[in-house]
Amino acid sequence: MAYGAYLFGCGGPYLELDEAKFFSDSNPFGFILFSRNVESQEQLRRLTGDLRDAVGRDAPILVDQEGGRVQRLPPPLWRDWPSPLEQCEGLAEAAAARAMWIRYRLISSELRDCGINSNCVPMADVATKSTHPVVKDRCYGYHAERVARLARAAAEGTVAGGVLPVLKHIPGHGRPFADSHVELPRTSASLDELDSVDFYTFSTLSDLPLGMTAHVVYKSVDRDHPATQSPSVIKLIRERIGFNGLLMTDDISMSALSGGIEERCVASIGAGCDLVLHCNGNLDEMKAVAEAAGDLTKSARVSADCVRNSLRAQLEPLDAAELDKEFRQILRTKSN
Repeated sequence: MAYGAYLFGCGGPYLELDEAKFFSDSNPFGFILFSRNVESQEQLRRLTGDLRDAVGRDAPILVDQEGGRVQRLPPPLWRDWPSPLEQCEGLAEAAAARAMWIRYRLISSELRDCGINSNCVPMADVATKSTHPVVKDRCYGYHAERVARLARAAAEGTVAGGVLPVLKHIPGHGRPFADSHVELPRTSASLDELDSVDFYTFSTLSDLPLGMTAHVVYKSVDRDHPATQSPSVIKLIRERIGFNGLLMTDDISMSALSGGIEERCVASIGAGCDLVLHCNGNLDEMKAVAEAAGDLTKSARVSADCVRNSLRAQLEPLDAAELDKEFRQILRTKSN
């Protein structure tokens, strides 16, 4: 089946008729939800069901439910979590990894209950002194090997709950002091520095089925273009880092990117991204994205089929009360 090479948001908590018709006609590979789409568990089940009905299949429905500052499904209806950095700091590595597994196993259970089957975690960016606040407290730590282990635990906990992880932000958003929502971050780090830290974490997680690019310029690879729109960086992601899964852009409407929506889509697909992620729910913009991005390429369809097959994975048993108890016990072991 030919899917559109894009993932779309929608405008509000209920699917409008014009949105449903557009999704039926354009057949996006999947969808992404935000806080504007969330009121209650019952409402969210209806929305995810309506989105799938619009395309006539069990489409991937994504969300950013990292916990901490980025929780699209908010408390008190869903669990509240500390920031990942706050949770992990002060814990021995094995204990921190177990806590991350529990965190995302429980989050996955809540997502599945509402019809969401993909979460945009783990975030394998390595924090530094220069990391922008919009990224820093979402990171898992300051050391690449530790971040890689904790990111693996987060991914495995997500999968154990029947939800697909999305590895982000490839090949690393930890170095620049800039917010890609409002400007284009850049890093002058050498290729050796990037290999040993930033790229390292992503290479250890390159087997994950879904990934998201960073709107960041890596001057040692491409001085002019952000990773999302750089053939050189996408080649590096595929060959040097070894990620062979379905690769989506970060939100195409973010201010880090320049040019019109159509131009951004053409540049991203032309650079080697498989999917354009468009998040704001603007119907006119989504129509432009569908026209500019077109259908998934033949090679991307192979990865897309693997993703769809993975959505049928068998759920592992869950004792939420016991996991909650274990999680609290782990956090009490933090060193002062």
